[in-house]
Amino acid sequence: MERYFAPCPRGLEQALAAELDGLGATEVRAADGGVAFAGALDIAYRANLHSRIASRVLWRVGGAWYRDERDVHAAARAIDWKRHFRADRTLRVDVAATRSPLTSLEFATLTIKDAVCDRFRADTGARPSVDKRAPDVRVFAHLTGDEATFYLDTSGEPLFKRGWRRDAEEAPLRENLAAGLLALAGWTPGTPLLDPMCGSGTIAIEAALIAADRAPGLARTFGFQKLAWYDGPTWQRVRQKAVDRAAARAAPQQPGVHASDSAAAAVAKTLANAQSAKVAKHLAVERADVLTRSAPAAGGTIVTNPPYGVRIADQARMAAFYPKLGDALKRHFAGWTAWILTGDLRLAKLVHLRVERRIPLYNGAIECRLFAIPLVAGPHARSSGGG
Repeated sequence: MERYFAPCPRGLEQALAAELDGLGATEVRAADGGVAFAGALDIAYRANLHSRIASRVLWRVGGAWYRDERDVHAAARAIDWKRHFRADRTLRVDVAATRSPLTSLEFATLTIKDAVCDRFRADTGARPSVDKRAPDVRVFAHLTGDEATFYLDTSGEPLFKRGWRRDAEEAPLRENLAAGLLALAGWTPGTPLLDPMCGSGTIAIEAALIAADRAPGLARTFGFQKLAWYDGPTWQRVRQKAVDRAAARAAPQQPGVHASDSAAAAVAKTLANAQSAKVAKHLAVERADVLTRSAPAAGGTIVTNPPYGVRIADQARMAAFYPKLGDALKRHFAGWTAWILTGDLRLAKLVHLRVERRIPLYNGAIECRLFAIPLVAGPHARSSGGG
């Protein structure tokens, strides 16, 4: 039985725990910032391929109590690294700490890197070289007040990098956070879904991937393919099952996932990304203004991440926009439920609608709220406030 830890965006721990449980993980336990779980080595294949919410899947390879840097070096050197990867693999070490007494994480990182290389040189006469940009193998260490735990990354590139995005710039919303919003909203295929401010289409494409039963990792490679225990035939069997599942899901006559934006460039980007993700048949995209567009069905779920102001001028513009948004949702989407993620906590008051739930989330370093707003016909039901 192997031990793993899967970090995820803060606020999505319980959703990730449920997902991993469904993938066959055992001893699943949500923690702050991720989920610990257990299983055989092949759970790493399935979790990397199928998890829509995890950021990485880290495999625990050792740990020990420590008091200072010398103890950390000894703990890292005690691990038989040659059992896990070859000396000709390139290496990167990352360290995270919670209440560690060590004064420099940079020095701790260097200490662990030296320990790994020292052990390789003693055992094999060779040592891995360091590549901080695109390493073959990533060692992660987590330091608490008195315990050092060492992991090998089985993911490689972060799992939100699905392999379909063609634009080089960072998306405002990462794919695993978008998938987490869908999970928190309780959305499942069969219920109409709309993102009326879709930007590059991240939320809608994640929904289309679910509707297509297409594993999010089908278009990419993983870090476990550089580890010593990697079994090519077993991985190909796991992957082929996912390919067969996607092939068996017929495209609907009418897509149940809808996306729109007022900007022609955003619509074009969403269409291109949907084609790249191989889910274009499961997604209807159009150019439309959220303030004037009609609902694509009598009822359904809106999941969206509207723009929000950073500069003072933007803040004033958004303060004027939110009441108009609330009015449009009330007039055009009665019978729907809107789930709105924003870093602008004024939205709950300014949208002038009853907020049923407020879920704290983080979009990177930005503190956000996911507001659940049931939309019913009739006069405005004012919000009870933000927070």
